[in-house]
Amino acid sequence: MKKRYLLPLALLAFSSCSKDFLNQEDPNAVTITNYYKTETDVLLAVNGLYQGLRSGSTLGESSTLYNEERSDNSGRNDNQSSAGEPFQFNDFSILPSNTYLKTHWTAMYDAIARCNTLLAHVDNVKFNDENLKERYKAEAKFVRALLYFHMVRKFGDIPLSTVEVTSKEQANELAFRQKEEVVYAQIVKDLTEALSSNLPDTQHDYEIGRTSKAAINAILGQVYLTMGSTMPNNKQANFQKAEQFLNASYGLRKFGKLNEIPYADVFDVSKKKTNKELVFQVEYLAGDQNYSSSIARNYQARGENINSLFKSTGSGEVVKLDLIKDYEENDVRKDFSVKFAKDVQVNDWFVTKFRDVSTAAGTTGWGGNDWILIRYADVMLLLAEAKMNLGKNSEAIELVNEVRARAGLSTYEVAQKDPSYKSKYPTLKDAILHERRVELAFENQRWFDLVRNYNAQELVAYFKKKSQGDYGNAKISNITTKDRYYPIPFDEYKLNPEKMYQNSGY
Repeated sequence: MKKRYLLPLALLAFSSCSKDFLNQEDPNAVTITNYYKTETDVLLAVNGLYQGLRSGSTLGESSTLYNEERSDNSGRNDNQSSAGEPFQFNDFSILPSNTYLKTHWTAMYDAIARCNTLLAHVDNVKFNDENLKERYKAEAKFVRALLYFHMVRKFGDIPLSTVEVTSKEQANELAFRQKEEVVYAQIVKDLTEALSSNLPDTQHDYEIGRTSKAAINAILGQVYLTMGSTMPNNKQANFQKAEQFLNASYGLRKFGKLNEIPYADVFDVSKKKTNKELVFQVEYLAGDQNYSSSIARNYQARGENINSLFKSTGSGEVVKLDLIKDYEENDVRKDFSVKFAKDVQVNDWFVTKFRDVSTAAGTTGWGGNDWILIRYADVMLLLAEAKMNLGKNSEAIELVNEVRARAGLSTYEVAQKDPSYKSKYPTLKDAILHERRVELAFENQRWFDLVRNYNAQELVAYFKKKSQGDYGNAKISNITTKDRYYPIPFDEYKLNPEKMYQNSGY
């Protein structure tokens, strides 16, 4: 039986087992070598790549722990018992031994390995239409690039593999941290090659929940924007590429102005198949115990019923008062996104952005919310950031104003005349970051926005300006420059401290 080895070194601990045990064959199992025979086999494998994104341990809805709860938007106040390890993310006290971090690392590399395996075998399958094969390959490269993009921003230098790993020896050769710029080069290569396929322009032209040229352009633009902001070389060229690809994505939209799409409609479960703002999303199925979304019920606080028919007994997803204070007066996004729970056991703000009170979700709270990974307001504000970095401030402001108009707010130019706004957001960079924060709150963008715009020293200074009283039980004083990156999970580091060197400060 041909075995697949995953890249995480923790999964290579098989070396402690006997060779005979490893080589036993399961007569009822389908081996990878024998699986890829028909076009249908490949399609099912492609579906499996998207399925790999559904997990909260990868990029699914509950992956907020690895981004949103790391930031100044949300987090939990319980630092005891089972909540102790999740609390470490927002408290800037995360340890290399954190089991949630290890699970995230392993799940992400497992999802990457799925992509590598498909790409290793797809060319051996005969297709009636070679364009369909190229489309499937493009989808695999997009998913792989997306996963690596999340990993490199969180961990910095990481192991990189684009081949199917079939032996422990091969895995050992590949299991070493490669420099960020090498990883980014591979991400760009994957996305650029994916763009050369015959994928449709949008998911509405293809299938909801699958990638498109609009999605690939959006991620490629964000990749170049991140490189321009965080990598030392070719900054101007990277910002120009960011503008090019983000503009290409924006140009594929099927609407005119953003205010044609009400903010609440973006998250309406009854409109998730038709909403023109959505570029790429992870699908969930209402009423199905295994494939439903739980975000509406999990985010709802005790005594509330705005999110779900499920009767909550907890505090929901707790919102930082720091974010609440960042909403401007009359911003329609605030009333839709957050609510104050008055139950004496909660007495705090919780998230209402994700709702499903449908009969299909029922009192179990098995909701149908899709998890949005890319939407056009995000693309527009990224494009504004790229233009700002190129000195095209008037064009950037025009995009910001379009987002603000839908939120019921004045233009940036008018807002700048308000002394309070001007003091809080003195530069266009500050204003764009603010707009992204309130527009995309709880959508797993905030931490990446912060580390893209602030280096390690600036990040520390940014957090330490905040009021502890607006931040909850997690301690702002804990943050140091080490927190720009997560630690490498201890089980990965200990197997080869030289090749899997630890990030500074851990």
